[in-house]
Amino acid sequence: MTNIIVALPKLEDAKGIKNVLVRNGFQVAGVCTTGAQAISQADDLNDGIVICSYKLADMVYTQLQEYLPPGFEMLLMASDRLLSQCEGDGIVCLAMPLKVHDLVSTVAMLSEGIARRRRKARLKPRARNAEETASIKEAKELLMDRNHMTEEEAHRYLQKCSMDSGTNLAETALMVLSMMKE
Repeated sequence: MTNIIVALPKLEDAKGIKNVLVRNGFQVAGVCTTGAQAISQADDLNDGIVICSYKLADMVYTQLQEYLPPGFEMLLMASDRLLSQCEGDGIVCLAMPLKVHDLVSTVAMLSEGIARRRRKARLKPRARNAEETASIKEAKELLMDRNHMTEEEAHRYLQKCSMDSGTNLAETALMVLSMMKE
């Protein structure tokens, strides 16, 4: 579920946007009237969408975007006149007066983009540190020396043991080292 923060100068307007989003199946994490409140709420979350107006009580949208943590998308709602002056990458704009369908479809599009980034990050393999790489190399060298394997055979052996035991390659290498050094 995508975290959504609604930041508008008038609390009634922010609550109205929240209600529209909730009725359309979105979860709104927070409603606020200042940029500082929006930033504070965003700091507690990993990623999400901030829906805001051109100007809040304490800052304009460009300042808010600058202080938002990475992973947050901004949906700016303003009049056509103000939107024509807007600048900045990564800002999606909606013209006022707002149409409910436009709001819902835009938030859905932004949500899908965030979900896609999350999936991509989850599937990305974790980088090994130098210690893990060294233990894998040492385990392969030990296997090559004692069992007369090629490097490729030793690597495949470690991979198979890793998959069979349900541990990662570095943990398997450490197990092989501890068993073979005894």
